[in-house]
Amino acid sequence: MDSHLFARALGSIGPEAIQRAEISRRLHAIQSAANVEFDGGASQRTTNDGSQQNGSQGRAGDEIRAHRAGVNCIAIDRFEGRHLISGGAEASIKLWDIANSVNTQHKVINRPTAVIKKSPSSHQYGITHLCFYPFDSLAFVSSSYDHTLKIYETETMAASATFDLESVVYSHSISPIADHLLVACATQHSAIRLVDLRSGASTHSLAGHQRAVLSVAWSPHEEYILASGGSDGTARLWDIRRSSNSLGVLDLEDSVGILGEDGLGKNARDRNRGKAHTDAVNGVVWTGDGKYLVTAGHDERVRVWDMSSGANALCHFGPSIKNTHLSTLMPLLVPSNALEPGKQVMFYPNQKEILMFDLFGGTLLKRLRIPGVVGAPIRGSATGGNFRNRTTSLAWKAGDVGLYSAHSDGVIRAWHPVTPQDLEADKDDAQDVAGDDDESRKRKRDALDDIFRDLTKQKITFS
Repeated sequence: MDSHLFARALGSIGPEAIQRAEISRRLHAIQSAANVEFDGGASQRTTNDGSQQNGSQGRAGDEIRAHRAGVNCIAIDRFEGRHLISGGAEASIKLWDIANSVNTQHKVINRPTAVIKKSPSSHQYGITHLCFYPFDSLAFVSSSYDHTLKIYETETMAASATFDLESVVYSHSISPIADHLLVACATQHSAIRLVDLRSGASTHSLAGHQRAVLSVAWSPHEEYILASGGSDGTARLWDIRRSSNSLGVLDLEDSVGILGEDGLGKNARDRNRGKAHTDAVNGVVWTGDGKYLVTAGHDERVRVWDMSSGANALCHFGPSIKNTHLSTLMPLLVPSNALEPGKQVMFYPNQKEILMFDLFGGTLLKRLRIPGVVGAPIRGSATGGNFRNRTTSLAWKAGDVGLYSAHSDGVIRAWHPVTPQDLEADKDDAQDVAGDDDESRKRKRDALDDIFRDLTKQKITFS
């Protein structure tokens, strides 16, 4: 960092380069913020007989949980980065204010500012996906295993619209740039459903997948282009303006794309056949510039695709990737405008850890181990068995270097950078506090000594 400051003083680099270098430095210093917790009134403690007791007031040693039955998904508003919403396996949605959860070494226990509980007017089964409106954080969209997509107002937490799609909705996506306000929904049905928030219609669909669609994502630069991943192992591209809609599929064996070997289409593959993964594709996400698409599949592979040609970029991330659950599993890409040109960092939600990769090089940069318990007992289970503590969702906090993760044990965890300079500053603060305490104790001792001397100097007579 000192070299960048020196170069800036010489005028050889601009302030943007210093900002990117500082963000990169802090990215590599990210670790678990154990002092930040989310208490949704679902804490559990183990009694002497091994049973579980619930309570809203956690005691020392309790496992504080945001949702009793597990957290399925989280989302953070992209404007202020202040509000976080979480969806639970027990069908509740909670709103959190995380403004005070960053850059602090003090204990912070967040409690929900609003809660949507299971009721006839809300979701009946577990929440599958949440997202804020891309243009306004005063509203958000939720989907559920109860076959419905709902629109909520953030201030009142009241549902303003409900769409029954007649099949499980695994995920949904709203374009961050488009004016059409179409919500693409990945459902248990083989066709993608498009919900028009303006007209309220939900009849339009995109047919092409052979089995359930698990993930969808609108392009961040082309408002009519949509990507999807299905349980048939295919990743498809769509242009909703075309009569046939489908632009073709991505083929894991295609490393040249539509341009071919000579740039003119030589030996280019048929775009209507091929698979992106050898098993279900349950994660699809675009890079911020729209030039690359990242897919994750049950074959425990993450693949990167060049969207200028549709070619497999042949990025290999090693054997650490784990992915077996049917629910949507979305890798988190750090905003590209915060990184050096040509660089991209990916956080991958593994079972007991979060993996940090160089997206284009496939290099594992860091492992973020999940602190705390490995699993949690299933409530009401006759066998008392455990389930794995999966990382179910990741969310990046806008305007800062940090992320939040949701887990199937009901915990929301914060991850913030802690650099050597931060540790040194904390050490200095602790020494200052210790020095203040020593000075305070010295003053008290001096005061007691003065009182004792005054008492012993007084002449005492007995009559």
